Amino acid sequence: MKLSICNEVFSGMDVTEVFLHVKRFGYHGVEVAPFTIASNVEKISMDRRWEIRRKAVESGIEVVGTHWVLVCDKNVNLFNDSGEVRREAVEYLAKVIEFTSEIGGRIVVFGSPKQRSIPSKEVFKRAWDSAVSAFRDIGDSAKEKMVVFCIEPLSKDQTNFINNVSEAIKFITGVNHENIRLILDVRSMCEEKRSFKDIIKEGRTYLKHFHANDCNGYIPGSGSANYKEIVQGLIETDYSGYLSVEVFDYKPNAETIAVRSLENLKKFFREYGNITL
Repeated sequence: MKLSICNEVFSGMDVTEVFLHVKRFGYHGVEVAPFTIASNVEKISMDRRWEIRRKAVESGIEVVGTHWVLVCDKNVNLFNDSGEVRREAVEYLAKVIEFTSEIGGRIVVFGSPKQRSIPSKEVFKRAWDSAVSAFRDIGDSAKEKMVVFCIEPLSKDQTNFINNVSEAIKFITGVNHENIRLILDVRSMCEEKRSFKDIIKEGRTYLKHFHANDCNGYIPGSGSANYKEIVQGLIETDYSGYLSVEVFDYKPNAETIAVRSLENLKKFFREYGNITL
């Protein structure tokens, strides 16, 4: 396992500068939110994409992938009012996949809770079935670019579409595409109100990425998440991907969050798993 951090915590800092900072702290990778670079990925030039990729290599940092991918200045809500997947959203996600690949990333995290919500319960089944079909095309786009597109179950206070690991697995198996896989996020795992280890074990076949935070959406270890169960679950399922720090409160500053998160995660794996990250 390796450690990465999401770049938006470094508010206002160019992503290429973030690479230098997190390398100094001891991280291996950075997960990029495209909205921190431009208002949508179509506005990010090829020169800028290659600059990001080159600077990452020069800094000794891996671009892990992208997240918050539907946060942009375009109307890319996944569903229309009748519950059908909007073709514009699928086309935009294909462009996100291309962008991710061109900056050196291999993971796309599909969170974007507001943009993916189903407009009403009356059209829920239609929306689900439409998404299953549409995500086969997204899987094809991901495969072409050697990217894994990861479905992130998110808590009900964020979205009404895919709220737990069981629903995520139902969706992934319905799509049935090798490039559509699973990411778990500690904050949303907390809302399942069951063993963290059991959640991880349920998702083990499909798990390709992991967001490390806490039940309060902050630094790992700052809330009530049982990191002993999390560590043991990841180890027992032979998880080998990134642990990517994603927080939703940027106080007091990016450096404090980055350093404390790194220290806590290393401590947890050392104490609960006898592993040095």
